[in-house]
Amino acid sequence: MAPSLAVVGCGKVGFALGTWLGECGYRLAGFCGRRVESAKKAAGRAGCDMFTDHPPDVTKEADIVFITTPDGVIGEVCARIADQDGFKKGASVLHCSGALPSTVMEPAVRSRGAFSGSLHPLQSFASREFEKNPFSGIIAAIEGTGPAAETARAAAKALGARPIDIRTDCKTLYHASAVVASNYLVTLLDFAFALMEKAGVPQKDAPDVLKPLINGTLANIKKSGVEKALTGPIARGDSATVERHLKEIGKKTPKLLGLYKTLGRHTVELAKAGSALSESAEKKLKALTGD
Repeated sequence: MAPSLAVVGCGKVGFALGTWLGECGYRLAGFCGRRVESAKKAAGRAGCDMFTDHPPDVTKEADIVFITTPDGVIGEVCARIADQDGFKKGASVLHCSGALPSTVMEPAVRSRGAFSGSLHPLQSFASREFEKNPFSGIIAAIEGTGPAAETARAAAKALGARPIDIRTDCKTLYHASAVVASNYLVTLLDFAFALMEKAGVPQKDAPDVLKPLINGTLANIKKSGVEKALTGPIARGDSATVERHLKEIGKKTPKLLGLYKTLGRHTVELAKAGSALSESAEKKLKALTGD
């Protein structure tokens, strides 16, 4: 028989997990939300009759419990459920935080004879509305020990994701990497769009102007890796062009000058690692992009 599943926290991730694990054949024990209306909506989307704002109502008999609340209250919610004898002995209790290890739940979970772990889908969940499985083909970071980690790994595979194991003491750095790749990429593109606008291209057109370059760069990284994908003035050792950039940015949009220099310094190191720079070019570029 397929394992039974309870979801505590009906935000975007909990909503998606419950829906798609239900589609994969997991038996849905129910949904719990801080507001019963959100739990009802999630349950309705997943075709489940059970919804509540009292966690033990759905967790007490569940084989798997996903706690998908905001990070700051995961430990508190878990402890409250445990205090109400809300975990079945042998159950796997999983959270979906990218930044936190499962140890935030471990004492409370262990006190009820259950096991703690985490499953972090490396995906951006911008909406509760989705036509296709948002987990298909993505990476799911698995952390924890024993049965809970195995349960998380099996759930990831059922969803069509590829599980990777992350050590408990490395969870924060893993999450920092994901933040840079997702959130800071948005910041970086906003930086590029701002410069394009200063160059006279209407703000609404900047994304379309740069899209082929962005997509081409990502394709090159996928094909050849970051060092070989690096092109442009720093990769060529063209300090004169970088100097012109700095002067123009300093005149037209000085608040962005520091960001350009910071990115430039890291790009010099990347170009150096790829053996693309002469010593003299490296020295000039470091002088230009230094503090």
